[in-house]
Amino acid sequence: MERDDLIRDHEYSLLANHDEEHGKEIRKKIWVVTAILTAITVVEVIIGAFIKQYDSTGGDNSLWPYVKLGFIILTVVKAAYIVLIFMHLGDEKKNFKWVILGPYILFIIYLIFICLTEASYWNAVFGAPGSIAS
Repeated sequence: MERDDLIRDHEYSLLANHDEEHGKEIRKKIWVVTAILTAITVVEVIIGAFIKQYDSTGGDNSLWPYVKLGFIILTVVKAAYIVLIFMHLGDEKKNFKWVILGPYILFIIYLIFICLTEASYWNAVFGAPGSIAS
């Protein structure tokens, strides 16, 4: 039985032609990406640990809508960065990037629209004074 990593008696590793300098560049890029993703995650955790939805009196915290928006933005930035780096989309031509990312962006905008529409409906039906819930 022939091994999967052999092609006509040549190993993949022998055909790679990577020198030590190229390996150092790759490892440096991995460390930079790890540092950026870790920094964004640490910011998210710190914000989540110190800014709460309700203040000490039990009322709504006025910063909370901005915190939620910040979490969404940071999550999208992390996801986009992962796609660009680890899925090698950052190395592609601009038009190809848009062919891949365009449908996802439109889908996310559509989901946000649906969420806002449904939230305003539920608020109008159940949150308004004089409604069934009050």
